[in-house]
Amino acid sequence: MNSLLDPSHLITTFGLLGVAAILFAETGILIGFFLPGDSLLFIAGLMTGGNNPIAPLWLLLIVTVVAAFAGDQVGYQIGKSAGPAVLRSKAGRMIGEVRINKARDYFDKYGARTVIIARFIPVVRTVVPVLAGINEMPRTTFIRWNLIGAVAWGTLLPIAGHFLGEISFIRDHVDLIVLGIIAVSLIPVVLQFFAAKKMV
Repeated sequence: MNSLLDPSHLITTFGLLGVAAILFAETGILIGFFLPGDSLLFIAGLMTGGNNPIAPLWLLLIVTVVAAFAGDQVGYQIGKSAGPAVLRSKAGRMIGEVRINKARDYFDKYGARTVIIARFIPVVRTVVPVLAGINEMPRTTFIRWNLIGAVAWGTLLPIAGHFLGEISFIRDHVDLIVLGIIAVSLIPVVLQFFAAKKMV
């Protein structure tokens, strides 16, 4: 399990194929909600620089966008085919009612734009494609917003990692950077948890 949560280990062990598989699982199937999407993208971008890059940046960007887009399409189809029952499955229970309700709240507030917004919020990005399918969002509408979100999320973080990796402090303290990204990513989840506690 620790290996699955360590972006550097995943990238050095499995390369671009591992990056693609993790992004697809996190966005396409509910059991991937715990995977480190944000930090994986940043570290993958960082590792396209230096003297021994894992791959050219342009190739990484193609892989991340395609994997993120395909993952959301699968999530949408799961929701459309299985309906609300998928959220009552074991995977749905693992995610938790609070997080699922948070994703629903985003849908109520932002509508179809939620597909883009959710890309940058851990766990929510796993649930939103399924909800889009359950709510019978038109497929063409979902594809359009999914493509925009996949391009934004799948390029911004790797590009940031690539260019910030030129800064020696960041390259020398990758572990701290990863922890920082994870901490920032979890802030919305923590805030939502305490908000739910107050409502009880």
